[in-house]
Amino acid sequence: MRKREKNPAASEGDDSQGVSGALMRGFQVLRAFTPNDSSLGNFELMERTGLPKATVSRLTYTLASLGYLVYNEVLGRYSLGSGVIALGYSALSSNPIIHLARPLMQRIADETGAAVALGTRDQAEMVYLSNCRSESLVTLRLNIGSRIPLWKSGMGLAYLVGLTPDERADLKERFGWAESGDRRKIDRILDEAMTEYAEYGYITAFGTWHSYVRAVGIPLRPLDGSPILSITCGGIAEIIDEESARNKIGPALVSMVSKIQADLGASIKALPGSA
Repeated sequence: MRKREKNPAASEGDDSQGVSGALMRGFQVLRAFTPNDSSLGNFELMERTGLPKATVSRLTYTLASLGYLVYNEVLGRYSLGSGVIALGYSALSSNPIIHLARPLMQRIADETGAAVALGTRDQAEMVYLSNCRSESLVTLRLNIGSRIPLWKSGMGLAYLVGLTPDERADLKERFGWAESGDRRKIDRILDEAMTEYAEYGYITAFGTWHSYVRAVGIPLRPLDGSPILSITCGGIAEIIDEESARNKIGPALVSMVSKIQADLGASIKALPGSA
């Protein structure tokens, strides 16, 4: 069971600054579910969100009535419902960058024998939005919806180096280092990634997350103003070494992002009303 988290919306008082407290608490309940949870009870949800028992009971009842949760009367537990799946599918299906990137990602995966993924940040984690693998028997088995650390993974580092200094400072202020381990080590890894990105246009993360995982990553800040993404090519040491990272994978990622930006720019200009 995950430890009890500090609840940013624990107050049951009036909403303030245009933020709906009830809606925020409802999303806290939905976010409490992880890919490893087939179901959760109200007590587990209370522990994970830090919300009072009465609030959790009211929220789960409401979310179930709307189809975002499914209640098992025999077990007395909830699982995510079709409403959540429909929202996620709509978000992925309507994202033009995923459609533009996927064939390019698959080409790099086939050429390198590694796995190529596109993801974005969700609070203090990165979430896979798309993933392409080669036919190699040895590859990273992460899928759409997989969550990995923001501060240490190749995907997270690629995201962080693409932010402005103010955006990075805001993330540190909001999420701190509670789940990041040794702060000095994380600071060093991030500083090295920023230096590398400034020199090469991409970052490498060799053993920063798991000792056996190597990744090359690059940020993608869409021209349409949508949230920043990151693209990584990852695998084990036998697949990704220093030479392949510098001479093949990194340049391929830089070229891919340039093409995505060009194609995205062309699609934006083609929209009705565009200048």
